[in-house]
Amino acid sequence: MRIKPWAAVAAAVPLAAGCVAGPVAAPARASGSAPQSSPAQSPSAQVTASATESDAAARTARPPKVPPGTTASWLVYDRQRGKFVATRHAHRKYRSASVIKILIAIDFLESRKAVSTADARLLKIMLRESDDDAATAFWNRGGKGAIVTRMARKLRLADTTPPPASKPGFWGYATLSAHDVVRTYRYLLDTAAPRVRETILGHLRKATPCGSDGFDQTFGIPDGVPGRKAVKQGWSGFGLTPPVRCDARTQSASISLVAARAADERVPDYGRPVLYTTGLVGKDERYVMAVLTAHPAGSSWRSAVRRITTITRDLHRGVS
Repeated sequence: MRIKPWAAVAAAVPLAAGCVAGPVAAPARASGSAPQSSPAQSPSAQVTASATESDAAARTARPPKVPPGTTASWLVYDRQRGKFVATRHAHRKYRSASVIKILIAIDFLESRKAVSTADARLLKIMLRESDDDAATAFWNRGGKGAIVTRMARKLRLADTTPPPASKPGFWGYATLSAHDVVRTYRYLLDTAAPRVRETILGHLRKATPCGSDGFDQTFGIPDGVPGRKAVKQGWSGFGLTPPVRCDARTQSASISLVAARAADERVPDYGRPVLYTTGLVGKDERYVMAVLTAHPAGSSWRSAVRRITTITRDLHRGVS
C-alpha cells in the first residue's frame, strides 16, 4: 500500500509503551480480517505489534485541513481491518467535557449487578441528552476523581487523569485524548460485559439532537457522517445560553460555565472553547472515531461547529 507523504507526519505522534494497544480481545469482527495478534503471541509481542500498527496509521486517508488557530486531534480505528487508519496528535490531552460521561457510566454499571429505575433514567439522560446534573449525581456517588483513576487503570488509558485536586467537583476538568476515547469504545465493544456494552452503546445509538442544556448535539459525526451511528459529543467554553436554542426546555448551568469561575493552568486549553465528536460509524459500526478540537478564544458556537463538522466529514471521506 503506497504511503501518502502526510502519513509520516501524522503517524509521528508519540505512543506510550504498553498503552497503545486496544483491549486484549480481538477487535475485528468482520470475516476475512486479520487480528492484531495471534493467541500464541506474548503480551510484549502484542504491544510491539500494536505500536507498529499505530505508527503506520493513516496511510491511505487524505488529511482534513485544520483552520488556522484551531487545534485538532483525531484517531480512527477500522474494526474490519483491525488497524488504525487515520491519526493526528492522538495523545494530545484535552479537558474532558462531557465525553467523560462514558467512563462515569462504565464505572457505575460495573460496580453493581442491578440498576434501579431512577438510576436507569439518570443513565439514559446523561448519555442520550448529555445531562450534566445526572453526571454530577453519579460523579459524587462514585468518589469523584476516583472514578477516573479506576477507569484509567482498568482500561489502561495513557492520557486520562482526574481533575486537579483543588477542583474535585469538576468532572469536565478531567483530561483525555483521542487515543483514550477510541480505546474506551473498543473496551465497550470487545471486553465489557454484554449488559454494560448494550446499556451504554444502546443509549449512544439514540443520542438526541438536543442536549438537556439546550445546545445542539448534531455537530461533527451526526451531521458530517452518513448512516446510523452511536455518538457521544462534548462541548465546553461557550457559556450558559446557546446562541440558538435547540428546544424550549429550561436549562441548568453547564459545567463549562461553572468551571469558568475556577480557572486552573493544569486544565488543558483553559480559556478556549472546545468541541468533541466521538463514536461508532459505518456499516456494522466499522469505524471507531474520535475528533477533538480546541478553538480560538472568543470563537462563536456557529464557527466552531462549522470547523469540526468539516474536519469530521473530510476525515470520514478519506478513510471510507
